[in-house]
This record gives sequence, structure tokens and C-alpha cells, in this order.
Amino acid sequence: MKSLRLSFSAALLFACFFSFAQKKFATVSGKIIDENEARLSGVSIEILGQQKGIHSSDSGTFSIKAPINRAFALIFSHSGYKPVQQNFLLNEGEEEKITVRMEAGEGRLEEVIIKDSRERTEVGLIRPNPKSIINLPSPVMGVEGLLKVFVGSNNELTSQYNVRGGSYDENLIYVNDFEIFRPYLVRSGQQEGLSFINPELVKNISFYNGGFAARYGDKMSSVLDIQYNTPKKFGGSAYVSLLEQGLHLEGASKKFTYLIGMRNRSNRNLLSRQETQGSYVPSSADLQALLTYQINKKWSAELLGNLSTTKFALTPQSSQLTSSVFSPFFTANLGVDIYFDGHERDQYSTGMLGLSTTYQASKNLKLKWLASRFENDESENIDIAGAYLFGDRDFDKSSSTFGLIVNPLGAGLYQNFVRDRLNIVDYNFSHKGQWNKAAHVVQWGLGYDKTKTADKLNEWQYEDSAGYSLPYNPSLLQMNDVIKSTVSLDVNKFSGYVQDNIAFKKGKTTYTVQGGLRFNYNDLNNELLISPRAALSWKPDWKKDILFRTAIGAYDQPPFYRELRRYDGSLNTALKAQRSWQGVVGLDYNFIGFDRPLRLTTEAYYKYMTNVVPYDIDNVRIRYFGENNAKAYAAGLEMRLFGELVKDAESWVSLSFMRTRENIAGDFYTKYTIDSLGKITDSSRVEGGWFRRPTDRTITFGMFFQDYLATNKNFKVYINALYGTNLPYNIPGSVRYRNALRIEPYMRVDIGFSALLLDGEKTNRRSHSPFRNVENIWASFEVFNLIDRPNTISYLLIKDFANNTFTLPNRLTPRLINFKIVARW
Repeated sequence: MKSLRLSFSAALLFACFFSFAQKKFATVSGKIIDENEARLSGVSIEILGQQKGIHSSDSGTFSIKAPINRAFALIFSHSGYKPVQQNFLLNEGEEEKITVRMEAGEGRLEEVIIKDSRERTEVGLIRPNPKSIINLPSPVMGVEGLLKVFVGSNNELTSQYNVRGGSYDENLIYVNDFEIFRPYLVRSGQQEGLSFINPELVKNISFYNGGFAARYGDKMSSVLDIQYNTPKKFGGSAYVSLLEQGLHLEGASKKFTYLIGMRNRSNRNLLSRQETQGSYVPSSADLQALLTYQINKKWSAELLGNLSTTKFALTPQSSQLTSSVFSPFFTANLGVDIYFDGHERDQYSTGMLGLSTTYQASKNLKLKWLASRFENDESENIDIAGAYLFGDRDFDKSSSTFGLIVNPLGAGLYQNFVRDRLNIVDYNFSHKGQWNKAAHVVQWGLGYDKTKTADKLNEWQYEDSAGYSLPYNPSLLQMNDVIKSTVSLDVNKFSGYVQDNIAFKKGKTTYTVQGGLRFNYNDLNNELLISPRAALSWKPDWKKDILFRTAIGAYDQPPFYRELRRYDGSLNTALKAQRSWQGVVGLDYNFIGFDRPLRLTTEAYYKYMTNVVPYDIDNVRIRYFGENNAKAYAAGLEMRLFGELVKDAESWVSLSFMRTRENIAGDFYTKYTIDSLGKITDSSRVEGGWFRRPTDRTITFGMFFQDYLATNKNFKVYINALYGTNLPYNIPGSVRYRNALRIEPYMRVDIGFSALLLDGEKTNRRSHSPFRNVENIWASFEVFNLIDRPNTISYLLIKDFANNTFTLPNRLTPRLINFKIVARW
């Protein structure tokens, strides 16, 4: 009920915030002249932030109704003249007469972005404006931070995301048609570095959250398809913030273009107020380049390269965790004080080089060949011991024991030791083609991947509670968890697809039909997968602009290295692909709301999955069972509202409902019957049944809103809000209570303010000015976690002296401040 009230309140606040209609008004009138006192006709006059406006008459006069009792601005614009802004504050019925003088200037057409019809006709496709990325107030500065508005999140320290009940490993990522991989050993968002995608280089974002076509690869949840810019002239940008710094340069000659980006990031400020105190030294840097060459009118070549390295060092000192606990027997503020010894040193390096050539054989035929090499080289070194005291914490400020454990329930120590090495190299050779003929667009592709994996695991954990090694055996010292393995694996994979896109009309009704077939074969388990997929959209001859769409298909996911690895480190090379059938129905509705064009999309989906490999999530680490021993389903409804609720400032609102469950074969437990004397009289075997999956979140709400001052467009505000109901958390080794713990609802609001320090009027600057070639400079002030919500990402399990287990939450980041300056030229 609280979730429904929150969603309703957010929607009501959203509507009230943007509603500006006034029943009463004032009037601004006058004339518009040029530098020679000549009257100007056809001048566009708009109230700043509103979609509608008027034009001056043939005699250069105008009269416009204006709001009362609040500041507003009028914008006067005309081709060949510099725009003029004038500010007002008028009372009811007041009439202001003015004379506007416009100066001649360089006429410049505004940039026009042409979007194809795929945005409406293809199921699950979301195409946000890439320019919004740099303005998004989020600790994750990038495309993934923007996607979380649509799919939700439970961790602001990571670029990972979950789509429609799937894990992050079920998502595909492409940059300029090259598939992108990421580090696999990362355990927590603290260790994560930069995302592969550099937002300053992005031209187009296509995100499919389900029902995607056969031309995309073999995963079960989503596709993120990124296209980088092709420069037309010299330019660039640079930004500096407390978290990240970046520089990009671009340029073009007659046949050659270059796009180069460099970034550096440190999360030290984000981690400085974590509950675990100590020395954090995180750092991440990357260099990317996209080079293109037009060989002749028909042939072109493209080279994409990336070098990235992330280092994470931690020397923990102490940690204080507290959780309010209520039971029928007692109420307490339970806490644990931990004192550490040791350190952690991790390093993740990524290198990628891709070459593609494109042959435009004719107007209707396009052929493309790609070759790439992608390598992840990762190492983790952890040797940390901790001594803890667990019990009731004193919160009486007048007491001499304030903040201390006053009623100990448990004590002990533990040690984590990790020496892991992982190297994955993937070689890819592929071909793609497209042929247009009348109403048909035929696409096809063939691909070969060779993946080489070398993995060495050496992990163990030791736990001691009240002087006893756990699990307790008086004659043997044993570790709580030991993983040792060495793996060398080569896998060859062949894949391909053929797809036809047909668009036609029947009367005044427009139809788009998409049908395709995809195949995949790998020599790891000699499994051949055939995946048919089909989609249909139709726009009826209605007065209202509504388009309906539906899709159905098979989405199979061959195992990659991480799915093969069991909990004990052994590899199941006989593992089969996870298989799913998915169906989606939805509509796309364009309408006028708040006197502005808006777009509402709604989709309902159902996914039925077999051969599922169950997994647990701890922070961002995914640990698989390594067996095809489950079946699962996911069903839900998603609604999204897009539009310029304030003119020239695109905003989004997203609301979704979902349920996902799994049934693991062989997950039974024994139920005992005990008599009044405490003796076992009977026992029975009980199957576990359907449990919540680790990504099961009932309600997800996201909002990104942009606005600016009514009298000055150069002062802007950005709000990024996320809400998600509770997530399950697994109790290790428990069958009866699998995923029975609950992580509290995730609530977060980030807000940013920006101001234009230097505008783009280069002609007004002196020739010797150091900023004479700078387009603009913006300064931003951001507040992360505005409501200071102590969100939980996982739990620490602690045993008391009676061997009872208690849970204490591991929290994410508190409220933090960030400053940023961005310059473009």
C-alpha cells in the first residue's frame, strides 16, 4: 500500500509541477524593429519554456497573453538576426508595451535529429537522447545511469542493470556492431571502474528491453546498441568533477575522421563515508579511439580501439553495523563492531581492437565485414582478517557506554583469502548484409567466435565463533569454504541469422511485419539452437495517433564461462543453453498533454524459461549453481511517458510491475514431527516449490526531469529519482528458506543544478581571448542521495553464542556532493 501511495504522490507532484495553465493573464504588446528602424514581420515570439508562440504581423507589431504574478521571459527570434530575451513580472490585467530592437547576426539552422520509424514499430525499443547523459545527476556517469531510469536499480556504485527479471549476464552490448564484454571477477560496486561506453562519443542509443529481433545475439533479456559519432569538423570537450575527468577530441578531413576519448575516475569520495572505515584507493582510466577512412565512393573502413584498466586497493580498519531487530522475545538495536587486519589489491584490464569494412554495392545493397579481438585480464588478491563483537548497542547519549556493545551475544573472528586469476580472450569474425527491395528490408549475418579462457581460483574462508572453528569438529581444523581449481578452456561458436522487415498499407492502416530465424552452435556441448522470432505492428486509421505492436520468439542463451562454474569452482562443460519463449504486447500513443506533445508506451510481457541455471547475487557478484536444474517465469507490465514537459528539456517517467519465480529440481527438505516430549515421531520429504528469483522486484519507478528558470534558460535543474520494492536475499545452504531474506526497498533522489558560464557567441569575444574558440562552458553542482536514504545492498550473517544466525545490513552511499565543469569547442 505504501508503494501505491508513493507512486500516486509522485505522479501528482509530477503533474502539479509542470502545470502552468492560467485562467487569468496579462498582456505584452509592442513593435519589433531592426538596426535601421525598419519594422520586422514574421518574428517568432515565445514564452520561455512553452511550446506554442506567435509571430509578428506584417507591420512588425505583436500582442501576446502572458502569465501573472510570476517571472517569465519572452524570446524573439528571426532568421538572420540574433535572438532577444526580455524578462517580465506582471499583475493581473496589466498591459506592458515595449519596443524590441534586433541586431543582424549569422543565420544558423538548429540541428535536426531525424528518427526512423523503428522507435515506434519495434517492440521494446527505447531511444533516449544521448545529450541528456552528461546532465544526468548520478554517481554512474554514463549510458547505464540513464538506462536505470527505465529498468530500475538497487546499487548506485555499479553500471550493471537487470531487465525484466534477468541477471546482468543476460544482456547484450554492442558498440558500432562490435560485441562488448566486461570484467567477471568484480564482487562489489566499490571495485567497479569505468563502463566501456564513453558518453561523450555517443551519437545514438538503441535499448531493447525485450522482444528484440533475430539480428541480435543469443541472450535472454536485453540489447544495448550504441553508435559512436562520425565527426564533420574539429571539436571536442573536457570535463572535470570530484569523481571523474575526461577529454575528447574529434576532427575530419576529406576522407579521414577521428574520434578520441580519454577518461579517469576515482570513487574515493563516494567510498569515504562507507560503514567500513579504512584506506580506499580506487582508480580507473581508459583510452578509446574510432578512426574511419572513406576509401572510395563504395568502400569505407573503421577501426575501434579501447584500453582500460581499473585498480582497487583497500586497507580496512574498522566497521560498525547496526540493525533494529524485533522478535516475540526482545526488541533491540543489534550491532557488530569489527576490527580488521590485512588488505585487498585488485586489478582489471581490458583491451579491444576491432576493424570493419563496409561495401555499398548499390543504393539497395550494403555489405559489412568485421574482425575483433577482446581481452579481459583480471586478478584479485585479498587477505583480510576481522575480529568482531556482536550484541545490543547502547544508543542512550547520556550514557557513558553510548555507541558501544553493552550486551554481547557473540564474538569471534574470520579470515578471507583470495588469489584469483582470470584471462579471457575472444576473437570474432563476422559478416552482415542488408538488401532493400520495394516494401522489404532483408538482413542477414554470419559469425564465428573463438573464446579462450584461463582461470585459476584459490579461495578459502575461516570462521571462528567463541573459540570454535565453524563448522565445529573438535578433532579437525577445517575451513568454512574452500575453492581451488585451474581451468583452461577453448570454445568455438558459430552463429547466424536471416530476417525480413516488411512495411505495407491496407487502406489507411499501416502494418510492419518482422520475421527472422537465428541459429547458434558451439563445440563445448555440441548443441545446435534454432531461434525463430516474429513481430507485428499496426497503426489503425484513427484520429488518435495510436500504434499497436506484438512480438513472440525463442531467446536461447548458450553458456559462457561464468555459468559453467559451480560453487565449488569445478566446471560443468556439459551445461546446456538456457532456453526461453517470450511474448510481448503493447501500444504507443502520441498525444498532447500540458499543451505539449507527449508519448506514452505500454508493454505487457511473459517469459517462460527452461534449462535454467540458478544463481545467487551478493552485491554485484553472480554465483551460478552450474546445473540446468530449474525452470522459471517472469511476467510484468511496463509504462513509460516521454516528452518535453518543459520545452527543449526532455523528461521521462517509468513505472513497471513484475513477478519472477523459479522451481529448482531436487530442492527438497525433511520435515519432522515432534511429540510433546521432544522426540521425533515422523518425518516427510517436502519439495521446495516455486521461490522468488534474486531479481524479483514487484514495483519499479524511475523519473528523470529537466527544467530551467522561467526568465533564463541558462540556469537548469535535473532530477533523477528511483524507487524499487524489496528484493530477496539468499541464506546460503538453506533449501526451505531460499531467498527468504528481504532487502529493504531502494529509494534514491539525485539532483543537479547547472549554469552557463560562457555562451557560444564567439563573435563577441576579443581575438586574443583564451576562450575565443570555446563553444560553451557549464558548471554543475550535484547532490547525490538527496534524502540521505541508507539503502541496503546485502547482509552480513553473524552467529551468536547459541549458534543462532542474525543479519545485519551492508549499506550503500550516504548523501554526497559533487562539482563538475564541462567545456565544449
